[in-house]
Amino acid sequence: MEGINYEASIMFLIFVFATLGITYWSAKRTRTAKDFYTAGGGISGFQNGLAISGDYMSAASFLGISGLVYLKGYDGLIYSIGFLAGWPIITFLIAEKLRNLGKYTFVDVASYRLRQTPIRVVAATGSITVVIFYLIAQMVGAGKLIELLFGLPYELAVIVVGLLMILYVTFGGMLATTWVQIIKAILLLFGATFIAIAVLYAMDFSFHNLFEKAIEAKDGDESIMAPGALLSDPLNAISLGVALMFGTAGLPHILMRFFTVANAKEARKSVFYATGFIGYFYILTFIIGFGAIVLISQNPQYLDASGEMLGGSNLAAIHLADAVGGSLFLGFISAVAFATILAVVSGLTLAGASAISHDLYARVFKKDKVDELEEMKVSKIATISLGVVAMLLGIAFENQNIAFMVGLAFAVAASVNFPILFLSIYWKNLTTKGALFGGVAGLFLSLILVILSKTVWVDIFGFSEAVVGLDNPALISMSVAFLVIWFFSITDKSGDAKKERDAFEAQYIRSQTGIGV
Repeated sequence: MEGINYEASIMFLIFVFATLGITYWSAKRTRTAKDFYTAGGGISGFQNGLAISGDYMSAASFLGISGLVYLKGYDGLIYSIGFLAGWPIITFLIAEKLRNLGKYTFVDVASYRLRQTPIRVVAATGSITVVIFYLIAQMVGAGKLIELLFGLPYELAVIVVGLLMILYVTFGGMLATTWVQIIKAILLLFGATFIAIAVLYAMDFSFHNLFEKAIEAKDGDESIMAPGALLSDPLNAISLGVALMFGTAGLPHILMRFFTVANAKEARKSVFYATGFIGYFYILTFIIGFGAIVLISQNPQYLDASGEMLGGSNLAAIHLADAVGGSLFLGFISAVAFATILAVVSGLTLAGASAISHDLYARVFKKDKVDELEEMKVSKIATISLGVVAMLLGIAFENQNIAFMVGLAFAVAASVNFPILFLSIYWKNLTTKGALFGGVAGLFLSLILVILSKTVWVDIFGFSEAVVGLDNPALISMSVAFLVIWFFSITDKSGDAKKERDAFEAQYIRSQTGIGV
């Protein structure tokens, strides 16, 4: 796999030109702020479900989870189970009410009956933090993948991804981003299905044969079929599960998608379809991971001199595509993997730009005294700025372990965005003071605990021992955020607090019906 993969390069260029065409088409239809942020609310539930699944099925899911299954067997599924477990929370607790209460971003909902300025600042800061850390991980992943598959220098690969992302979002807004996600989701589901069927075909469509041969390939190690190989410490496993479950319901680029549909009914449909597509996809990654154990782990074509996989375990799915489909299919999957990164960073950038332009600039700094054209102009400037920042950080973090950034993104989302959003919808006694102090506590505690954990303190900073034994801080930081919000809300006896509590009934009625009162 050295040098340029011509099939992958050709297919990637086809994808790029097709999506640039979509961007041109979208730009002609993106005239207002509603068009830019929410595609005019004209996306159907099915289309939005596909787009959400496209947002969610990132390179980390496709390459990372199949790579974890390849390394750890059954336990590699802990991430996919955690990711998927977040969807019932969104389905039953968030989606409908979010669509009824919000306008462009989830911060609209969080600040609905609270004081706009402080709540928008803390919620938007949490969103931008999540977006930046997620963007770094995606950009580094893109650079490494393209460096291996296309023969491009790492820095150039990062810049190419950044420039395309800026083009999609700046000119096409949510409409272009949505259709890029839909196309990418279809291609990824098709490619992963083909690999899974090819693996099962080689195993006579018997999972028993697949698992038996995987155990044989691991020299009879049956532990690959049991839990505990990846996270033997129950506290770490629970904390990671908390981050993945509740962080999903606080990811700004996912929540933003519920404003692209016409009503709450379509929002519910979106989650229904997205859950089906994502659940099916994670079943495929399970088959792909075990297929790689059987077909790749003992094949010298895909191993280096020490017996390790060429390019690392994250390329298990890529090597397996070559093994079952040849160089042409390898080119297709490589291009789809790159398209996956492009699509996800576009959604993330749009969410970050909307937090800056809509939540901070228009609502906080300009106090709603701004026209739509000016707000859209700021959003496009923010998109370009985020793209440049993502490129610079992607290059700066080239040789660092990026796993902690993904974990941190989910931990921050679970510790800042989710508590404020959830309690603003469901708890009458929530006050601005409580939300502000709780959000700030969740943000700083999640950042500090990750820095002091082994992932950063030992693996990155080089210290001999971690200050904190918990790798993912969500269990602590989210609990503290809820506790601080509760304490400062119930002890707030101010006049503003009384008004905020009295406004809950009107908010509740609108959250159920979508009708203002």
